[in-house]
Amino acid sequence: MRWAAFYGFLILPFAVAQGWDLSQEYLCHLFQWGFMGRLSFLRRILLPGFVFQSVVIAGGYGTGRELAEFFLMEGPRGGLLAMALATVVWSSVCIVTYELARVAGTFDYRTFFKGLLGRGWVVYEVAYLLFMLLVLAVIAAASGSLLEETFGVPYWLGVVGIMVAVGALVLGGSRLIEQAMAGWSVVLYLAYLTLFVWCFRRFGGEILSTLQAPGELGSWGVAGVRYAAYNIALIPPLLFPIRHLKHRKETVLAGALAGPIAMVPGLLFYLAMVGQYPEVLDRAVPANFLLELLGSRSFQIAFQVVLFGTLIETGAGLIHGMNERLANAFREKGLELPKLARPFMAVGLLLFGTLLAGVGLVDLIARGYGTLTWVFLLIYVVPVLTLGVKRLLRADADPPEPA
Repeated sequence: MRWAAFYGFLILPFAVAQGWDLSQEYLCHLFQWGFMGRLSFLRRILLPGFVFQSVVIAGGYGTGRELAEFFLMEGPRGGLLAMALATVVWSSVCIVTYELARVAGTFDYRTFFKGLLGRGWVVYEVAYLLFMLLVLAVIAAASGSLLEETFGVPYWLGVVGIMVAVGALVLGGSRLIEQAMAGWSVVLYLAYLTLFVWCFRRFGGEILSTLQAPGELGSWGVAGVRYAAYNIALIPPLLFPIRHLKHRKETVLAGALAGPIAMVPGLLFYLAMVGQYPEVLDRAVPANFLLELLGSRSFQIAFQVVLFGTLIETGAGLIHGMNERLANAFREKGLELPKLARPFMAVGLLLFGTLLAGVGLVDLIARGYGTLTWVFLLIYVVPVLTLGVKRLLRADADPPEPA
């Protein structure tokens, strides 16, 4: 089909020059075979990365507090090394996870971990439930802090507002969530790119001098693995886009790109923060600190709107992953998930996350993430890169069954 489109475009200038009567139907088919086929391919390959990125941002670097805790604490250059390592780990785990899910047809975390760990899948579910509540609390706390610092809105009004918005998106289902995550990712990239360029123009000298200054690299290896491990726990609940991938080369490419897609906005944000090192380490919300230094009220509001939308996406993606797990469990028993189960699940999780948000943003990130990091490293990262790879290699070695 694509070769037909290629030759069709090849003869198009000749046909026009000769005055051929090109029907509207012919041109429509040509466009669909050529552009739409390529667009569909790119959408399939990039969508898993955009979904992963949309969920990583809130718990990974949305406010900048996470970048300070995991990377900048190791020194500016040590932080860059830690980010590079985390990106490699993300891509490696994504490649193996996506291919295992595609081959086995396991697109929710329950069936995926049953295949990987057997009865040990329950350990992941308990850890993921705790992690999800923690991230929902971080989303709520971050939203409350952002709106309070930017607009003077009462903290708890921002917390309740973000949770209502998350619940509304969850009710839209997989298709709406996929569209929202893919579309908003473009907006997010533009926002972080604008922040970086603006900060570099204002503080480029400070950024370069800080990166060039001699200093300790810290425990950048440990920091990179820790950061990658706690964020990568979000991959198995977000396997629903893998349904669109049909071949191994697609899963490998999608997985390899997922790491950089998710990390690039964080890298831009990190470089912007480096210019204010070490003062930025003491800020609860480094994003607001940088925006205030730039002195543009309009860009500060625009950036906060983009970040607020990203926090909504993250919460919706986490809850949707849990809903998909429940729906698949019902399907295995020949039943349909009750219509009211999804909104009840969303309300319950959001309520717990809201209550947990009272702990405060800095304490949630510093204490909660550190504990769960090692759990996910042991029950997901290590098994998928050992047992998972072994299983895929064994599948390649087994001869196909005779017809």
